[in-house]
Amino acid sequence: VQLQASGGGLVQAGGSLRLSCAASGRTFRTSSAAWFRQAPGKEREFVAGIAVSGDSTYYADSVKGRFTISRDNAKSTVYLQMNSLNPEDTAVYYCAARLLKGYIGGASSTDSTSYAYWGQGTQVTVSS
Repeated sequence: VQLQASGGGLVQAGGSLRLSCAASGRTFRTSSAAWFRQAPGKEREFVAGIAVSGDSTYYADSVKGRFTISRDNAKSTVYLQMNSLNPEDTAVYYCAARLLKGYIGGASSTDSTSYAYWGQGTQVTVSS
């Protein structure tokens, strides 16, 4: 599975962006997926995850109520709608697929080492 993230950019505080992660390979349609982010000088952190069918999602407390993860399995694409952005959301955002253990919402799903496939990242910069 190859993942291609896009949709990042520069936005003012309070604005919105929609990230996309397009996957190649049929196995994506049977894989859970997630978004992580990494700010300069910080560790990569979990943002949101979604189960294979899309009926189960999980969010980091810092983005709950502002971000929405979704997927379109027919297009092999996962999305991250980000609203009410603030400067603390500035980071490189990465998509990941195929949770190797556990389930979306479980402890392992927030661990970056639990995913088999990664995209290249897309920069999101929020100005104050």
